[in-house]
Amino acid sequence: MTTGDRSSALTGLARLGFTRLDDADAALAELASLVDLPREALAADAATAADTDGAVDAMLRIARRDPGTVRSSLLHPRARDAAWALLGASLGFADFYLRHPEELVDLAERPDGIPSSAELRTELLDAVGDDGGFAADGSERAWVALRVRYRRMLARIAAHDLLSPDPVAVVEDVAAALADAAAAALEASLAVARTRVSGGAAGSGLFPREQVADTRLAIIGMGKSGARELNYVSDVDVIFVGGSSDDAMGESRAIDIATRLAVQTMRGISGAEVEPPLWEVDANLRPEGKQGALVRTLDSHLSYYDRWAKSWEFQALLKARAMAGDAELGAAYVAAVQPKIWTSAARENFVDSVQRMRERVTENIPPDEVAFQLKLGPGGIRDIEFTVQLLQLVHGLTDDAIRQRSTLAALDALVVEGYIGRADAATFARDYRVLRVLEHRLQLRALRRTHLMPSRPEDLRILARSSRLAETGEGVWSVWEGVKREVRDIHVRLFYRPLLSSVAALPEGERSLSTAQAHDRLAAIGFTDPAGALRHIAALTSGLSRKATIQLHLMPVMIRWFADGADPDYGLLAFRRISERLGDTPWFLRMLRDSSAAAESLTRVLSGSRYIGELMEWIPESAAWLDDDELLRPRSGVSLQQEARAIQTRHQTIADAMRSVRALRRRELLRTAMAAVLGVITVQELAQSLTTITETTIQATLRAVRREIVPPDADALDFSVIAMGRFGGGELGFGSDADVLYVYRANGIEPQRAHDLSLNLVTALRTHSEDHRLPLELDADLRPEGRNGPLVRSLDAYREYYRRWSLSWEAQALLRARGVAGSVKLIAEFMAVADEVRFPARVDPQGLREIKRIKARVENERLPQGVSPDRHLKLGPGGLSDVEWLVQILQLEHAHLVEGLRTTSTMSALDAATAAGLIPSASAAYLADAWLLASRLRSANTLLSGQTSDVLPTDRRRLDGIGRLLEYPPRSATQVEEDWMRTARRARRVFEKLFYG
Repeated sequence: MTTGDRSSALTGLARLGFTRLDDADAALAELASLVDLPREALAADAATAADTDGAVDAMLRIARRDPGTVRSSLLHPRARDAAWALLGASLGFADFYLRHPEELVDLAERPDGIPSSAELRTELLDAVGDDGGFAADGSERAWVALRVRYRRMLARIAAHDLLSPDPVAVVEDVAAALADAAAAALEASLAVARTRVSGGAAGSGLFPREQVADTRLAIIGMGKSGARELNYVSDVDVIFVGGSSDDAMGESRAIDIATRLAVQTMRGISGAEVEPPLWEVDANLRPEGKQGALVRTLDSHLSYYDRWAKSWEFQALLKARAMAGDAELGAAYVAAVQPKIWTSAARENFVDSVQRMRERVTENIPPDEVAFQLKLGPGGIRDIEFTVQLLQLVHGLTDDAIRQRSTLAALDALVVEGYIGRADAATFARDYRVLRVLEHRLQLRALRRTHLMPSRPEDLRILARSSRLAETGEGVWSVWEGVKREVRDIHVRLFYRPLLSSVAALPEGERSLSTAQAHDRLAAIGFTDPAGALRHIAALTSGLSRKATIQLHLMPVMIRWFADGADPDYGLLAFRRISERLGDTPWFLRMLRDSSAAAESLTRVLSGSRYIGELMEWIPESAAWLDDDELLRPRSGVSLQQEARAIQTRHQTIADAMRSVRALRRRELLRTAMAAVLGVITVQELAQSLTTITETTIQATLRAVRREIVPPDADALDFSVIAMGRFGGGELGFGSDADVLYVYRANGIEPQRAHDLSLNLVTALRTHSEDHRLPLELDADLRPEGRNGPLVRSLDAYREYYRRWSLSWEAQALLRARGVAGSVKLIAEFMAVADEVRFPARVDPQGLREIKRIKARVENERLPQGVSPDRHLKLGPGGLSDVEWLVQILQLEHAHLVEGLRTTSTMSALDAATAAGLIPSASAAYLADAWLLASRLRSANTLLSGQTSDVLPTDRRRLDGIGRLLEYPPRSATQVEEDWMRTARRARRVFEKLFYG
């Protein structure tokens, strides 16, 4: 092979995901030679594995031992896919197939799907030659056969899991199959144990076979094995219950035999043999733990639970299931302990003991492992399990519908019975599945028990690929961090819910007794100023007034709702201020008392948007809208115009009129903001509402200033305001400027006087439209000659300028020109002039080139210093500017022929361009997605902070707040960022191809 060929080959391997290129190249060459298959095909198949390099190394080691079996497996599609998946995800399976290469044959023979419980039991009992509960062979060979067959079945389960397009969706079935496999293994090992202790083949002959057959031994599964939600490699927690079917044998003799059987059963699974152990059989959950008898009778167990058992033991029994051995005895044990489990919550300090036990688990984690601990750490699997179990045990005393073993089944029951909200339960269930997938992949890696997330980038990359939860190591770590935050947040809110209720309801004289504890809990659920929150709670609930009484009862729930928001501290503060402003207003108290939906909506808008909170403090009566979605819907332009005209009738001075106009604008912007945050309106309805409000404000302001500025003898003067940019397109967002042009016609008035009066109108418009609370910027920079040009021109001046001197960008700007205020006749004539410029019969190629040059310059020069371009929603790659300029250049080129392009709306023009075949539909979809998402993100950014910005923030808390406003789940900062980056990248690719191409 020449140097060039080798370089090309290594490059190809790099593209396929190999990292150790020289080693991989050599290994593939040797493997191809051993199995007589094309190197390229082997490389392509290996590229599907999570660890491409590791999979090839493992396959090569196995092929060196048995090339024929490897070749036949790689020629079989089912076996080939499974083998690469297993070897790429699991070093443990690589070692297994190296010890037993002949087992690869089973991958071709495995049925579709996950083995059933019956199939697993049949396979493993067959491995030991079971005959009526006794194995054919009681020697170590039987245990080796059992372990090899178990791993064969484990490979079938793992292959299904790894090849599933959505591992999260199948994790519940996989965990159940793993528990069934463990139960079958225990059953088979018990059969070997019976033979060993009864003098069968190679047995020790300690007891007569008849007595062994009469001995009853039930193996009770506990923990994840009992709940059928087991891991790949986990301690299998069990309790042994013994007895005899022959009364003549005697209890002592039966327990002695049963104990020997239990010991041998455990040894068959966990003892040191030629074939490595499967997992640890852990019997430490039995009465008295390690110090107690390994096997007890049913009566002995019940006596212990009645007299000495601790609270945690009943919590453990919640998962108890007859798993192997004597099914009748196992069922009797489970039935007998059920009443004891479900009355345990009535024990003194039961809730506190469960909470403290969870805290001790966290405290005992080594400090350097906390950030990596998937199971025991904050936000890990245990947080979900303890939360669900506590809710079950507290409410299960009277409600048998929630008495479920598995975590996910229990979550579903808790939702149905109303003990947990659907949103929290859905998040918990999704996150639990994600955590279990991560746990499974970590344990598959070496077929060893572990719950620590990897720290090495390469290990994270393999985890990402095997779990399919992300594309990169950084991505899977972000998924883990996001899940951890979500889980911890919900866990703290639900796990300590009784404490939160008592904090809000404490009498004033006792409040100081639990301040430190309350402070910690408020901090845990998301309040950054717990001391301030406690002061607000006290102010809201103190006293004997009707309002204080209602808020006293409601506050525990509202605190939880505030904590769900992006800024619970501000939300609670704003609620206090609004509550104080409204005082004992009857409708407000009635709404709080009778409408939980309205109260929840109030907390949602206040903790999610400073923009709304600051306005509601000035317009507190707006809280009434939250009780009726129809009151939140934007008012029509006609109704707003009628109110604005009535203002002019009522008020004689411009100052009085403008106070009312500003109040109208603030009120309607608040209504629109609340509707947007609560999902009552779409992004298109939002844009239309903001545009209508701005139009109405300008029209009312123009009427007010004209009445004072234009004298009766100059009433013939026509004056109009032309909307431009996003205002002209009807596409305003929160924080958008109102781009405008001003035009007049003298109508016989002396030209200079007409110009001066028009300029005075412009000045007055800009002055009286100012609002220090909600600025309305009338931006005239899109006028001819830009900032250097006259602020206002006559219609004839516009016509002359556009005919003789207009530049390409000015024609482009006119594409979104639309009359909004003033003389209707003058607007119609101006638009006719604009149409000649923006919809020309022939397009100047040089003008189009100039537009492209300006676009490139804008990208290079107008981005703010220090801002990453890909975070700028307007000017950055794939942002609003890209979409709008591409659409506008198509309008300039084709609008004279395509009528649908003669619109000021970007999205309408994009639809028309797509329908006319000017943009492929897939490309148009990418552009529309980017434009709509950028618009939503800009508005959400303004709503969240109350400040206008075109930049996607880097602060995770703000990003998460934006995500919540866009209806992402909590802790979605990374998802918001990734969604924007992905959407913008797609749009940018389309833009560059169509705009510059």
